[in-house]
Amino acid sequence: MNIIKELGEKTRLKVLVSDKVADIGIKMFNEAGGIDVDVKVGLMPDDLKAIIKDYEALVIRSATKVTEELLKAADRLKVIGRAGIGLDNVDIPAATRRGIVVMNTPDGNAVTTAEHTIAMMLALSRNIPQGTASLKAGRWEKKNLQGREVFNKTLGVIGYGRIGSIVADRARGLKMQVVVHAPYANKEIVEQAGFELVSLEGLYRRSDYITIHVPKLKDTIDLINMKAFDRMKPGVMIINCARGGIVNEKDLACALESGKVGGAALDVFETEPPGSFPLLEFDNVICTPHLGASTVEAQTNVTVAVAEQIISYLQTGTIINAVNVPSVSGELLDKLRPYLTLGERMGCLQAQLAKGAINKVTVRYLGDFLGLDMAPVTTAVLKGLLAPFLQDEVNFVNAAVMAKERGIKVIESRSVEAEDFTSLITIQATSSKGSNTVSGTIFGKREPRIVRVNAFRLEVVPEGHLLFIHNLDKPGAIGSIGTVLGRHNINIGRMHVGQEKDGVRNVILLVTDTPAPPETLEELQALPLVRSVTPLEL
Repeated sequence: MNIIKELGEKTRLKVLVSDKVADIGIKMFNEAGGIDVDVKVGLMPDDLKAIIKDYEALVIRSATKVTEELLKAADRLKVIGRAGIGLDNVDIPAATRRGIVVMNTPDGNAVTTAEHTIAMMLALSRNIPQGTASLKAGRWEKKNLQGREVFNKTLGVIGYGRIGSIVADRARGLKMQVVVHAPYANKEIVEQAGFELVSLEGLYRRSDYITIHVPKLKDTIDLINMKAFDRMKPGVMIINCARGGIVNEKDLACALESGKVGGAALDVFETEPPGSFPLLEFDNVICTPHLGASTVEAQTNVTVAVAEQIISYLQTGTIINAVNVPSVSGELLDKLRPYLTLGERMGCLQAQLAKGAINKVTVRYLGDFLGLDMAPVTTAVLKGLLAPFLQDEVNFVNAAVMAKERGIKVIESRSVEAEDFTSLITIQATSSKGSNTVSGTIFGKREPRIVRVNAFRLEVVPEGHLLFIHNLDKPGAIGSIGTVLGRHNINIGRMHVGQEKDGVRNVILLVTDTPAPPETLEELQALPLVRSVTPLEL
């Protein structure tokens, strides 16, 4: 699809750049055929909404908020490009509903952020910011600013994605001992790189320094809290260049006050900019204003990448690094769209059901798929499988590569037999601790449904906040679950019940209006007829 030809040879497409990017990107747009670019940085939301109707493409970084309200006014918008990785500021479901491609540039700033982490660790160890401030104030405080060596110290790396793996490699160059906690990483790959994969408890117990490289998810918010600090070595150093909110700032202040934490280096904060910030009162805390990706090289890399991607899409229809659509023709995409949605959500479900790192995924297409090429659906399965812990790093372009890098073997098969359904997709995900099987189909023309989870048959719309509950098939079980949820003011939107053939156990999938907090989950787990409770987000 050539959008310029589709709209007419004389039509010039308009690109709006609403956040600061490197000049080279603007030059690339100006030199591209059939494209005009406007740079309007720092627009207020209402001002952006007033002009967005005139543009086919929008280039952003983190400042512009692409809300559903803004997208409703974007009548001509076809593509959004993020110069960077994070897409917290984009309503991706709303963009997808309107057929707008959302792209990011996941490879452009990994090295830069990893280097900033190492720089923060060394500056913290040797009191470099404090020494600079002391000298500028006319003081000579050599004795008061004694530091520590990193040589032969143990660095605990939480998260082993693009950035975490680079940090681990650079720390090895400093002759540090490196241990890694990454529950979804393949043990063989981590060990082949020369690092030890450990439990979170083991990392806390052994590390002199701890650096965080995980996305901000429901399970990682407040990951480093008072309970975590209590399990760490006295005098541990904390470095966070990932996302604000993963380290609980109030608990960190208490740990610094008590001396349990020897120092902290922070590039990210729960609120940015942080404003009045109690942690700045500590002499052993150093901070930077979210500079992890702020180098000339990184900004050039992501700007060039996003410009190339948008120009390619507008001129030829080529899709690169899209997070909400695979690289297929428009005609095939329209036919595959319901299966893509189903496959991605089934993969996401498998990721949340798995115990341990998944090492094999088998995708079976059973029945009549009208001769369609289902390879993009397999990619959607892998994207959904990886998204819960890689978030915006994974997309339809790199999902297969990232699965391979993590040692996940992918097997795909087709059969004309589909049991009770015209077409059925079955996914088996295997880890070192067992396997789960999930089946799904399309009701009508476009309605995805989960129809099997392991031995249980049911019918579930795969979306929203869910509770996956195993319970004994006895009177009172469902009532006791409803009572707990009601007491916590959690409304049940839908309930699906499946039964094992022997009639001993049920599986209940509850769709709730709001997520169940940890205290609710603990109370549900304590019920006498409940065997397990797993919260799910689809």
